[in-house]
Amino acid sequence: MSQDQLVVLPLWYAVFLLSVTCHEAAHGWAALRGGDETAYLGGQVTLNPLPHIVREPFGTVLVPLMTYFWMGWMMGWASAPYDPLWEDRYPKRSAAMAAAGPIANLILAVLAFVALRAGLQASVWVPAEGELFGVDRLVLPLQPEAGVIEGLGRFLSLMLFLNVLLFLFNLIPLPPLDGAAVASGLFPAARRLRDQLRASGFGALIGLVVAIYAIRWLFGPVYSAILGLLFGGI
Repeated sequence: MSQDQLVVLPLWYAVFLLSVTCHEAAHGWAALRGGDETAYLGGQVTLNPLPHIVREPFGTVLVPLMTYFWMGWMMGWASAPYDPLWEDRYPKRSAAMAAAGPIANLILAVLAFVALRAGLQASVWVPAEGELFGVDRLVLPLQPEAGVIEGLGRFLSLMLFLNVLLFLFNLIPLPPLDGAAVASGLFPAARRLRDQLRASGFGALIGLVVAIYAIRWLFGPVYSAILGLLFGGI
């Protein structure tokens, strides 16, 4: 691992933790609004990452660090508890709960995009090019000595990348992803399919494998289009 990857590690983890915390807190908040207090009583309706880490230390600490040192970028998960009886009784409310997590990631991605675009238009940053360009460095400070500005640009670059990825990935309508829960909450046929896959014991594993392959061709074109909008006219 390069020295630069070690330097960026804290930024990566900060963005990852912010993203999954907002995602799960949004799930819990939407469930609370819909009448399910399970996540609220469990302390998950909060932007404090600690309760989410305590609930899922493997997915929020060990896996992100392992994947970063192995692949150079972080993946992992957290979770917010809910009442399955409430889910079955109020399918549309459970669909709203499921959609709330990806929507939180979309909001974070939009905020990062707006901040980066504003900084580029104000000449705080210029587009990164060549070997300096990467998912963690979309922009460079106009003044090379501006370390804080460079750090902010890298933070926002990562926030845009990771939250676009989380938004798209989680909305794939395959279990155990949020997209499947949204579909099953809105469409009875999808609900029956979900129940069958759950009963099989392998549905979640199969869905996850297929979703990982699907995101490979889905993410690239979408992210390229976003970067085109970000740098357009600069």
